[in-house]
Amino acid sequence: MDKLSVAIITFNEERNIERCLQSVVAVADEIVVLDSLSTDNTKAICERYPVRFFEQKFAGYIEQKNDALQLCAFENVLSLDADEALSDKLRQTIQTAKEKGFDGGYSMNRLTNYCGKWIRHCGWYPDTKLRLIQKSKARWIGLNPHDKLEYFDKKTPIHHLQGDLLHYSFYTIEDHKKQIESFSSLGAKSYFKTNRKTSISNIYLSPIARFLKQYFLKLGFLDGKAGFQICRLSALATYKKYKKLRQLIRDTKKQL
Repeated sequence: MDKLSVAIITFNEERNIERCLQSVVAVADEIVVLDSLSTDNTKAICERYPVRFFEQKFAGYIEQKNDALQLCAFENVLSLDADEALSDKLRQTIQTAKEKGFDGGYSMNRLTNYCGKWIRHCGWYPDTKLRLIQKSKARWIGLNPHDKLEYFDKKTPIHHLQGDLLHYSFYTIEDHKKQIESFSSLGAKSYFKTNRKTSISNIYLSPIARFLKQYFLKLGFLDGKAGFQICRLSALATYKKYKKLRQLIRDTKKQL
């Protein structure tokens, strides 16, 4: 039977981390938590479980997750966010793959809970993620704050696991709005670093297109009030990202 490491990054995750740990403790041979200097009870909660706990200043989502991979003792690593947890079915299928011997990478569907409601439309489900990999052959890539795992060799077999990765995203709409402020700033800075341009049409038309796609094409209306809120705030996030990017470009030109 292969050994399995579980890698989790945290920052002030006292309301989520225990649920995450409880869901993986039966299938993990080690649990590695890389914390970004939390000021709440995250560390104290982790100490109740067989966790190898590390701390370092936050370097960026992608950088932090890659650092967590390298801290793992075993080759096969399941990488999770603190606000995620394995469903019973997913834990069982991971255990079965572990007993057979892991082969390549493993993807899984992520099901998101938004303000107490499970969201199955809006483009949020199945939201398939590659999360179980061989750490010497894969890495986190992307533009912060949006990241994904990818194998160096694109021919590596990727198997799909049954069961859902449960994602407890936002407890309140205010939580969502706070993340929009943070992520839109990070997204604008990432675009700026890659010389991404923007325009008035990006700022005003892209949010409209985003709403229409999620609410109608992705059937967000079937998720009721929660679906409308998700699509509306997703459009707002797009607007803020491009507006902040435009401001960064303007500020830079003024300094020239």
